[in-house]
Amino acid sequence: MISTALRGPDGVTRPNDKQKVAAHYDVITSYYRSFWGEHLHHGYWIRGDESKEQAQEQLIEHLAGRAKLEEGWRVLDIGCGIGASSLYLTRKYHVRPIGITNSPAQVEMARTAAADAKVDAEFLLMDAEAMHFAQPFDVLWSIESISHYYDRKEFFRRAAQFLKPGGVFAFTDWFKRPGLSAAQTRKCIAPIERGMLCELETMDEYESYLAASGLAIGHREVLTQQCAKTWDLGLSIIADESIWALAARMGMGFLDYLNAFRALRAAFRSGNFVYGLFVARRADRL
Repeated sequence: MISTALRGPDGVTRPNDKQKVAAHYDVITSYYRSFWGEHLHHGYWIRGDESKEQAQEQLIEHLAGRAKLEEGWRVLDIGCGIGASSLYLTRKYHVRPIGITNSPAQVEMARTAAADAKVDAEFLLMDAEAMHFAQPFDVLWSIESISHYYDRKEFFRRAAQFLKPGGVFAFTDWFKRPGLSAAQTRKCIAPIERGMLCELETMDEYESYLAASGLAIGHREVLTQQCAKTWDLGLSIIADESIWALAARMGMGFLDYLNAFRALRAAFRSGNFVYGLFVARRADRL
């Protein structure tokens, strides 16, 4: 069973509790892979007729292009999932990746995938909000992970310490539209947060965190329109009755997760959900 949420110091239950997130991914990652394939993230459609798998690789390519990846760079893949992005970047760009996740199951799956592919990539069990490395990185990389974290302002401050001078932080994440009313938040955003174990902030809030951490934003981009088709496909996944039979066995957490598919599709269409990209650089070499 997926664990229930713990409460923060203010006594309010938070959907992105660390133990809940780790337990969720330990249990559900194999199902994620059967739903989405090796890449457990949105697709990025350019023409509109690409396969899901091609669109997912296009998202990686788009972020890599914005980051201007170079051969031999040390890359820290924060929230690496089962390692697919790290393996892709190693094969395509010949980088040297380390991936971190707080899910033991994902670490083992990522290590197995690297061994099977004969790709030199390292995967570690580590809390992204308590990272510790002896050497800095050329690139910090993250796809759809940061909204799971408890204190994003502190996360960015700490992460910036692990960038080389001139190093790049390239990431995508989930956001909410600024200016939502309390009623809009309850209706459109709360089901996503509850089902996907995240807390959504605005892109402006992330921008302020990056600046406070000494990171200069080189690129900020909204990709909502190009990524929206992901949840059209998501609805076809949950149309399968066997998924709901599984949910009945897994418990309320899994039901919240499946219900979030519909909430995400509706929030994409309404514009209340934003899929965004940032590339920032340590400001000591501009």
